[in-house]
Amino acid sequence: MSDVRSARIRLYVEQPLGEGQTVPLTGDQAHYLFAVMRLVPGDPVLVFDGKSGEWLAEVVEARKRAGVLICRETTRPLQLPPDLWLCFAPIKKTRTDFIVEKAAELGAARICPVQTDFTNSERIRRDRLQAHAVEAAEQCGGTFVPEVTDLQKLSALLDAWPEGRRLMFCDEALVGAGQVLGAAPKGPWAILIGPEGGFSETERARLRALPFAHPVSLGPRVLRADTAAVAALTVWQQALGDWG
Repeated sequence: MSDVRSARIRLYVEQPLGEGQTVPLTGDQAHYLFAVMRLVPGDPVLVFDGKSGEWLAEVVEARKRAGVLICRETTRPLQLPPDLWLCFAPIKKTRTDFIVEKAAELGAARICPVQTDFTNSERIRRDRLQAHAVEAAEQCGGTFVPEVTDLQKLSALLDAWPEGRRLMFCDEALVGAGQVLGAAPKGPWAILIGPEGGFSETERARLRALPFAHPVSLGPRVLRADTAAVAALTVWQQALGDWG
């Protein structure tokens, strides 16, 4: 059995993992491993399920559209991200994909698309966005995959807001104002990024009236929505997250 240093591929699987556990592959996974990457029985693969950490597995059966791995040893423990949600208004397809990928890489625990008054996209494919989150975790060495939720209206999200969770409200009206998180406490948080057209005055008034909302500025320039998501995650992680 090869060691972890010779494993070239990381793969997310939905089956629980453990020493000696066999892992049947889906047709797409088998095609990728055996037709694209040309793995053969005996080759190593790093696998993770989002709950049990990372495992070194070995190919024991390889066919065109099927196959089996077996877990040999654990290589990394599960690393959970901070209890942070990213709530954002979907934009153009590729830029929404970018937001989801970077949120997974930067340590969001949950990704929540929201429909605002000025949201251009009225529908998303949650399964496709979830696949982007999985791919990002596979590529960046993560052992946790954030859930991507269904699209919901911002008003509905705020109506059902959980007690004790604070909201970092990224308000484009504060550009250049220098309002930051300051001495905000740690704990459960969410970040809210608006659409390309910004928040409506009705939405901004409601958000500013919420006792758990913290309006912040993301600097002296107006950012595109996808850039704002990355900037906001970075600001929050440095101030209150697990980057310290």
